[in-house]
Amino acid sequence: MFKGLSNLGSIIKQAQQLGGQMQGLGEKLKERRASGAAGGGLVEVEINGLLEILECKIDPSLVDGGDREMIEDLVAAAVNQAITKGKQLHAEAMKDLTSGLELPGLQDALAQVTGEEEPEGEQSQPEEKQE
Repeated sequence: MFKGLSNLGSIIKQAQQLGGQMQGLGEKLKERRASGAAGGGLVEVEINGLLEILECKIDPSLVDGGDREMIEDLVAAAVNQAITKGKQLHAEAMKDLTSGLELPGLQDALAQVTGEEEPEGEQSQPEEKQE
């Protein structure tokens, strides 16, 4: 009956440790960068790990062409690509931060966030990321 209480104390201690480490995570993510591009590089967007847009570049030839709808579509595509990469930065930072912690369900939750959820016993090769 009291066996679970010792585990509870350990979990609380680990959670407190994690809370302290989380405070510095925001600053680290603010310094990390991810980018997205669309239209063969005609539109490029750079964000930080907090998903704040830092820069948006639009090739002058697009503006000169005057196709507002195309520009809007390309900006949206580039932003979405950058956000996807930014979320991956955030998930990887969380995974690094929590490695070694034995909080029930934590690793499963992080695997879902990073898209690494796989059936038990099956391991696939990681995809190469193109930037």
